[in-house]
Amino acid sequence: MKVSFYQFAPEFGNIKHNLRKAEDVIASAATDLIVLPELFNTGYQFISKKEVKSLSEKIPSGFTTSAIIKLSVKKNIHIVAGIAENNKGKTYNSAVLTGPDGLIGVYRKTHLFYEEKLWFSPGDMGFKVWQTPLGNIGIMICFDWFFPESARTLALRGTDIIAHPSNLILPHCPDAMVTRCIENRVFAVTANRIGSEQRGDKEKLMFIGKSQITSPMGEILYRASEDKEELTVMEIAVEKAGDKNLNSFNNLFNDRKKEFYE
Repeated sequence: MKVSFYQFAPEFGNIKHNLRKAEDVIASAATDLIVLPELFNTGYQFISKKEVKSLSEKIPSGFTTSAIIKLSVKKNIHIVAGIAENNKGKTYNSAVLTGPDGLIGVYRKTHLFYEEKLWFSPGDMGFKVWQTPLGNIGIMICFDWFFPESARTLALRGTDIIAHPSNLILPHCPDAMVTRCIENRVFAVTANRIGSEQRGDKEKLMFIGKSQITSPMGEILYRASEDKEELTVMEIAVEKAGDKNLNSFNNLFNDRKKEFYE
């Protein structure tokens, strides 16, 4: 199967523009799964709850989600896209997974980073894995990477590929994903954004780029630049994520001693 990411700089608040850019790229991408950045349609640096609410949407009826669903069906591909979700009066930093048959699932970011705690409610769904014809797909969003339990929980629940929409400003994630993939024997597709944002009296945020596709053996199959818009498509052998044997004596999951871990 072919996996991909689209790394770009969303224009804050311009949902139609950001969606159009993603649609144009996806329309020409020969891929089975594409991952878009965290909050790809809105931009990242909110300055008020009112602003967050105005740019968030219900799933699946919202403008962005509806468009992504139509594109998945038309192109016969799977898409993971980070958006701001409005649900029962709460806003979440969420990601949708869509496929040829429509909406597959929604994940709400568990570990909120920095001022996200001012605008979003923490995710209340836990870490979910969806079975698809491509393999089992799990999602974590950006700062979730910082907590080893995120990727481990997805792996224990059977994920083959971690889709990882991101707006990374810390420098460590691309290298840390090597460890996350080695310790769980999974593929990961990290889709980060580029550029910067500075709104109102907020500090300027610089996004690091370096979107990445990582193998279950910790190989960096591809790492993007720090500052260039990129669409990258790579072919992977997804079945490699199913082999948790390190050698003839050690199995990654069977050897766990969870009674000693808490």
